[in-house]
Amino acid sequence: MHCSAAFSQAATSATAVPTISGSRHVGALHSSSSSSSCTLLIPSKPINLRFCGLRREAFGFSPSAFTRCSNSQRVRLPSRRRFKGSNVSASLGDNGIPKSFDYDLIIIGAGVGGHGAALHAVEKGLKTAIIEGDVVGGTCVNRGCVPSKALLAVSGRMRELQSEHHMKALGLQVHAAGYDRQGVADHANNLATKIRNNLTNSMKALGVDILTGVGTILGPQKVKFGTDNIVTAKDIIIATGSVPFVPKGIEVDGKTVITSDHALKLEFVPDWIAIVGSGYIGLEFSDVYTALGSEVTFIEALDQLMPGFDPEIGKLAQRVLINPRKIDYHTGVFATKITPAKDGKPVTIELIDAKTKEPKDTLEVDAALIATGRAPFTNGLGLENINVVTQRGFVPVDERMRVIDANGNLVPHLYCIGDANGKMMLAHAASAQGISVVEQVTGRDHVLNHLSIPAACFTHPEISMVGLTEPQAREKAEKEGFEVSVVKTSFKANTKALAENEGEGLAKLIYRPDNGEILGVHIFGLHAADLIHEASNAIALGTRIQDIKFAVHAHPTLSEVLDELFKAAKVKDHASNPVSEPVAV
Repeated sequence: MHCSAAFSQAATSATAVPTISGSRHVGALHSSSSSSSCTLLIPSKPINLRFCGLRREAFGFSPSAFTRCSNSQRVRLPSRRRFKGSNVSASLGDNGIPKSFDYDLIIIGAGVGGHGAALHAVEKGLKTAIIEGDVVGGTCVNRGCVPSKALLAVSGRMRELQSEHHMKALGLQVHAAGYDRQGVADHANNLATKIRNNLTNSMKALGVDILTGVGTILGPQKVKFGTDNIVTAKDIIIATGSVPFVPKGIEVDGKTVITSDHALKLEFVPDWIAIVGSGYIGLEFSDVYTALGSEVTFIEALDQLMPGFDPEIGKLAQRVLINPRKIDYHTGVFATKITPAKDGKPVTIELIDAKTKEPKDTLEVDAALIATGRAPFTNGLGLENINVVTQRGFVPVDERMRVIDANGNLVPHLYCIGDANGKMMLAHAASAQGISVVEQVTGRDHVLNHLSIPAACFTHPEISMVGLTEPQAREKAEKEGFEVSVVKTSFKANTKALAENEGEGLAKLIYRPDNGEILGVHIFGLHAADLIHEASNAIALGTRIQDIKFAVHAHPTLSEVLDELFKAAKVKDHASNPVSEPVAV
């Protein structure tokens, strides 16, 4: 559900698009014989602005390729051929594999992963279709990243207005800050609707065919959607995403026992809500509910809260995000049974010890939010038709997202990205995987470095991370025989953070002192989700600390937190690389 935005976008060339059977491409056009001397302008490096992995088109900006002529005329390129009718299929060869194809690429699932793949495919000149059985945008736009950030925007402002100490320090006086629940809910819903509509319109404008219906793989390179519509493609990408995971024994009624899907509608704000799970989803909702006046109880199966975070960052986050707020918690326990409120009785939660399985406690609360993670949505895909067996629901893939069958063989021309493969259940990871696949099917081998993909938790303050945690790095170092060093810097030393009266925060760098390799960066503090990308891009590009410490950061900005962090790292002299010669401008 969670997302931020960090991608490596491969440069495309208008003059070298690989030819694929059955495809129609837009090539480089230059007419020297024409009196108007028209030249097609296609940027060699497309500018891709993304939000939760969404391209800039999701916000209503629709790029158009056009020709610039000497007479200042602009001529739009002809649109791609659209899928018109039903029951369309290609002729089949003797082995049942199509000889020609309706599309170069079919994507099953129009979430963030499918969207990113589709737009990159269009940039590469592929005739592309995307199949969606629900609504365009998937979890992120409709039930995840987008509406949750709307709610968190409200909670952040409420916290500021309610903090008399914070306001007084800035010389401000605010009295009786309040909120309208329906207005807050409408803000989240309206944002999701706007992004969904813009997303749909932009894909149509770019020539992506949106085929409505549940997609099922019938065999190699052949897909059914809806009732009996059949289409073929040279390559197929599975991008069906995930759904909330609800453990056994928990009865979800959608009113008093809810998942994140229900919580985002904000149909009511309970006085006391239990949140099962203290990961990204649970933490963000605790931020929302406590800002709106609820008391929160965390129920966590492991021995500490926020188990997925770097331990040092987790401890600081608990001191700031949990302890001062109306939050208590039970760790090392399972919620074996949760019964919704009924006939005037509250929600009941039965807890057992996670290790001994002995009964521990029974809680009675107004509501319970199940935030125990997400499960892949892969049922009904027709994987049995191509001899693919899921593993706990996940589609098995290799490092290039190629699907692996039950015999351990690669399924030709079939890929799976995003939550459905389980490699990294983040919206922007799905989009990056989709872009990587498109690079491969258009003739450029590409393997995505998942350690360069950042993650963020949009609490107040925010938490962000990329790469390894300190325990993971030390375990890796012990196995491979290298040294690990750690440096930290505080937001209390940053001018911009102090100007905002937001000095509570920490940045942590984990690295190899022998060669300057960045192993991990973790940030807790103001706008941590935005700051992490300098580190994630450095990892993706293979930039070493001895080089990045010469980068210049504007003053005074929060980015100087990272600047100070890199400058504090000590890399051994023999690892130093020469800085590039300056360029006169």
